[in-house]
Amino acid sequence: MKPLAALFGRRARLRWLHLVIGGALLMPYFLVGTVLNGLAGGGEPLLSSVSALFAAFAVALPIAAATGFFPLVRPLSVAAVRALCGVTPTLLADGPARTRQARVRTAGWYTLHLALGGIVSGTTLALPPFAVAVAALPFSDGLRSTWLLNGPRVLREPWALALAPLAGLAMLLALALAATATGELLARRAPVLLGPTPEDRLATAERRAADLAVRNRLARELHDSVGHALSAVTLQAGAARRVLDRDPEFVREALTAIEETTRRTVGELDSVLGLLRQDGEPDDEGTVYGPGLDALDGLLARCGAPVAYERQGDPDRLDPAVSREAYRIVQEGLSNASRHGGGASPVRLLIAVRERELEIVMENPLGERPDVARPGGGRGLRGIAERAVLLGGRTEAGADDNVWRLTALLPLTVPGTAWRKGGRR
Repeated sequence: MKPLAALFGRRARLRWLHLVIGGALLMPYFLVGTVLNGLAGGGEPLLSSVSALFAAFAVALPIAAATGFFPLVRPLSVAAVRALCGVTPTLLADGPARTRQARVRTAGWYTLHLALGGIVSGTTLALPPFAVAVAALPFSDGLRSTWLLNGPRVLREPWALALAPLAGLAMLLALALAATATGELLARRAPVLLGPTPEDRLATAERRAADLAVRNRLARELHDSVGHALSAVTLQAGAARRVLDRDPEFVREALTAIEETTRRTVGELDSVLGLLRQDGEPDDEGTVYGPGLDALDGLLARCGAPVAYERQGDPDRLDPAVSREAYRIVQEGLSNASRHGGGASPVRLLIAVRERELEIVMENPLGERPDVARPGGGRGLRGIAERAVLLGGRTEAGADDNVWRLTALLPLTVPGTAWRKGGRR
């Protein structure tokens, strides 16, 4: 049963269909070849002999090879191979052929497919009727009389007529075997000729790196936004619980702040999750939108801790990307101060736009457990450092005289190409 499945199974039938499609694609080139040969032959009848057929075939293949250099030939060929040839999809390249090497390979595949497909499909059309006629010779007087007049003399022998059914069956099996072997040959050649070139692999690796960088950035956005909101809500809820019986008005204000913070955070969470569902697609300029330093006043009002804010210079001089990252750095710094500081202790914030760089300094007294604020103790400081490095800046964080200090130095502008290669596309 296995040999029969190999010859007539589903995979063999699909590969046979793939070859027939190749033959159909060859027909326009073949007709052009017959016309050109007819013009060169001084008006002789087209397809008048076997030699004329082979001559048209020889002219058609170079024309088909030239067509194979078009970039879109590769994705069309790859789609057909994946659907009909049983080739592992990951072994084949995606997208049009852009480089010279990819186009040469595609042209070779296209020519091979059409050449073998033309032979197999032509044989498929011509051989089965002939084989059936041969097999039916012993059972049809009309066929025998025709063959006795026009066929080979050997068919007049009784033993030849007796073997005619076996000969017809052998022809059909030979056709199936040839089609199966040809389909297997094409399937083995497909990864070589339609597989990714080194340039394709490099481009794929760059796309994956860019996607990973965007996802990492969105993860930092999510961490900073949700972490800050939870810290602010925790502070507000704790303060409200302590004065629940003594100051109902403060409790009302705290609950209002909690409501606003959670509503805003849910909106930001929906936005980030929407981008993740879209595979982190950036906007037309290659960046993902977010709040900047112009939204800092609202952040300070909702943070749940007193902040002594000092601003120097003009924030409008900042690149929008720097302004967004600076906002997130301040947000994460406030979250760290809320979690690890002294609760109601004031936080000092300085944002200074210098001549060549933006300086962010945050200071807050350490709480009763200064060990929890050690450098590298969480994702927050690591995320702040990553943001600064991607912009070409640097950060410092540490405790000094029971005061935690975070300093970030960022460039005022970021070159567009460097910013996109750094993960924003």
